[in-house]
Amino acid sequence: MNAPAALHKLRIRKADLADPAECRRIEAYVRGHEAGTPFHLPQWLQAVETGCGQRGHMLLAERAGGLRGLLPLTEMHSPLFGRALVSSGFAVAGGTLVSNPRNATALANAGWDLAERLSCPEVELRGGALPKAWQKREGVYAGFTKMLAADEESELKAVPRKQRAEIRKAFENDLTIDTGRAERDRAAHYAVYAESVRNLGTPVFPRALFDAMLDSFGEEADILTVRHKGAPVASVLSFYFGGTVMPYWGGGTRAARHLRANERMYFALMNHARQRGCTRFDFGRSKIGTGPYSYKKNWGFEPAPLVYAGRTASGAAPREMNPNSPKYRMQVLLWKRLPLGIATRVGPWIAKGLG
Repeated sequence: MNAPAALHKLRIRKADLADPAECRRIEAYVRGHEAGTPFHLPQWLQAVETGCGQRGHMLLAERAGGLRGLLPLTEMHSPLFGRALVSSGFAVAGGTLVSNPRNATALANAGWDLAERLSCPEVELRGGALPKAWQKREGVYAGFTKMLAADEESELKAVPRKQRAEIRKAFENDLTIDTGRAERDRAAHYAVYAESVRNLGTPVFPRALFDAMLDSFGEEADILTVRHKGAPVASVLSFYFGGTVMPYWGGGTRAARHLRANERMYFALMNHARQRGCTRFDFGRSKIGTGPYSYKKNWGFEPAPLVYAGRTASGAAPREMNPNSPKYRMQVLLWKRLPLGIATRVGPWIAKGLG
């Protein structure tokens, strides 16, 4: 005898992220899904909430008691940039994660319903199975991923000749490598990262965000720092997930350029990740046509266009978050000239709303 039809109806509800058992169930689904990312995990939403005060929500799609999909959402609010629901906040990916593509639209529409209840005029889905009838947002970003070579020598040979020469120059300098998660690693990373983004003209995220990520992800996250005569000159916070290393928040001081410290950093991370059992290197996303986009291509990575989806309330304009926009040209130029101490104090207040 067939079960009642109601048992097979797709049901969407909000997850209780304060329930450890619920979070373990979600984590098992994400880790078992071929398209799962760290940005789909409860840990990511919780770290963003702890570090930046932006509330996390998780929508679950269930059928006959089984989990059939999910949508992580961060409720972004900023006095400068407005309100939005983003999947996932401060992430380069996220979006709907489903067992059947047909469930993506139902989850996304439930996300829109939640946005309306929260007075958020926009929802942005960063990848995943895209919902029907939503606006596609493409042609802005590309992702860069490739397999790691079998050993250090093969890795160096796999890098195009010009970039390989830069790595060899880095080996000639007095550079040392540290990896860890202790306070010394965290302080060095934040000092380097704060200077790096100030030099680019953008505000730095709160250090509390990085601490929360390291605490939430445990051994699946660490910091690699390059030092010159004991002083940190380049540093990156990376995640390790499903056999892939993801250098995520990284940068260098002004001295890093002539020392080739960034080249030393990323090559060291490739070897460090291999020793941890990783087989892929995910260089993250970059805006098409920018310096970082070209830099990653120089390493031998092929760009893969990223397609996002969005929905905006009638009469509302999508958030403009691109620092390369002419709208922010003057602000970027002024920010580059700020004393580092002031930029580091003021930046987190602005940046916590940029996710």
